[in-house]
Amino acid sequence: MLAKSPLGRKVRDESEMRMTELHDRLVAILPLSTERMSIRLLSSQDSEALAQMTNDPRITGVVHFLPDNFTADDAQTLIVGDGTGRDNFLGGWLSETGELAALIGVHLHESGETEIGYWVKGDLHGRGIATEAVSAVMAALKTAFPERRLIAECRTANVASWKLLEKLGFKGTGEDGARPGRMRLVLS
Repeated sequence: MLAKSPLGRKVRDESEMRMTELHDRLVAILPLSTERMSIRLLSSQDSEALAQMTNDPRITGVVHFLPDNFTADDAQTLIVGDGTGRDNFLGGWLSETGELAALIGVHLHESGETEIGYWVKGDLHGRGIATEAVSAVMAALKTAFPERRLIAECRTANVASWKLLEKLGFKGTGEDGARPGRMRLVLS
């Protein structure tokens, strides 16, 4: 039997109802604004911009689930996901140019954890874009989901991302992450 979430979406079971409610809470805190960006949930209309930003070996070479040639169809598949609301992708759009500068993944796990991940357009690396976008998303998540633990996964060889996560308050646990070659970090 199908039930309805608070926002009226049809759901199949209790687990899906919980995930739908979490997704609805996430949507309610968006969009976010920072000094240089507007951050909002990506939609299918953003597929081309996401493909242009992501189809770069500096990104596809380190994100294991991305194909080497990331197309608009791949972007569409990523954005739409499996329809459960578990995996949510936010875009950080530069206010000055309207350019998609960053992607922030917000993954709502059944375990009571919320995982964040990100990538930044290759030619914008080293400009504080990730720090600005991820810290804004983290602050909003801590307010909207105080009961959930924030986690991340990172390759130890990705020194810049590891340092950024530590700067934002994450600590390595010494445990393997769920994804190949990654280590788990938790917000302390």
